[in-house]
Amino acid sequence: MADQLYRVELTASFLERLDSIEAFLLEADAAFAFDDLLAELRATVFPNLARFPRIGRRYLDNAPQSAEALAQLAALPAGAANSLREYLHDDYLMLYAAMDARATVYLLSIRHHRQLSFDFARLWPASK
Repeated sequence: MADQLYRVELTASFLERLDSIEAFLLEADAAFAFDDLLAELRATVFPNLARFPRIGRRYLDNAPQSAEALAQLAALPAGAANSLREYLHDDYLMLYAAMDARATVYLLSIRHHRQLSFDFARLWPASK
């Protein structure tokens, strides 16, 4: 009996984060690294998640401490927070949700380990 493969879907927020990684790598004069990332996603990450949707560490194993993160978790539909997982691949940390009822993995976010976790430029725009 063959194992059921999960569908791997990219969310809008994941695609936005890919754009920010591309900009980050371009600014660091490492555009080649973005091409490498895309190739690794296609060749390794997506197939791994399709075959082993629970490969990542449960997100709630290290529950967030900030009030903002706790509020966002509380706003999720019942049981959704338990499906959140983290997957580390090379220099990238991905957040995803493995939904058994739909046999789907939703990639929610990705970031390079050297990127800031906060967008300070957006939080404190320069005065005009």
